[in-house]
Amino acid sequence: MKNIPDRERLIFALDVADTAAARKLVERLDDAVQFYKLGLELFMSGDYFQLLDWLTARDKKIFVDLKFFDVPATVAAAVQQLRNRGVTFATVHGNQSIMEAAAAAKNDVKILAVTVLTSLDRGDLDDLGFQCDVQQLVLSRARRALEAGCDGVVSSGMEASMLRQHLDQRLLVVTPGIRPVDNRPADDQKRVMSVEQALRMGADYIVVGRPIRDAADPRAAANQVQAEIAAAVGAFSKPL
Repeated sequence: MKNIPDRERLIFALDVADTAAARKLVERLDDAVQFYKLGLELFMSGDYFQLLDWLTARDKKIFVDLKFFDVPATVAAAVQQLRNRGVTFATVHGNQSIMEAAAAAKNDVKILAVTVLTSLDRGDLDDLGFQCDVQQLVLSRARRALEAGCDGVVSSGMEASMLRQHLDQRLLVVTPGIRPVDNRPADDQKRVMSVEQALRMGADYIVVGRPIRDAADPRAAANQVQAEIAAAVGAFSKPL
């Protein structure tokens, strides 16, 4: 496994309605979470960059998850706006030229290419016109992302082991769709797995949102995930 501090492997998806709610939740989570993902909901609420600066001032790591998808020059200009702001990751969607433009503009920001959203399954891909299976599509997009100069991918844990087998081990794999095995909520995530499963499959980071946000005690829920990460990493690191 990569030399990543255990407590930074958890990325909390800060999916709330506005920045006031976001700050309140961050303060409630306190030291249980070190890494935050800021997505479209907060971006559309306003004050996105003020929140980003507020988090970095508290030594939190930031994942800007806006899935840039536009003409390459526009994507490059958007990525440039994130440089030297304490942003660790940013996501990009789209074809080779879009990924190349993002990678060329990244500077201190690591670019993650989206492979196949964890809310999509085989039926959804059929609807979108993809004839290959999910694993083939993920592997193809990951290969192209590496060729384009991206640092990693966002991928379900179901494909992480395949990526580890076929691609450069330096590739970062960030895995969303993490759910407790015995208490999966009814939501829009279809390709899900547990913390231990995702790390065992080769994920470097896991993204957890609703299971922490909607818990009766979000800080306790986050600490439970952190304990599961530490236990899993510790078990994997033991010599055979």
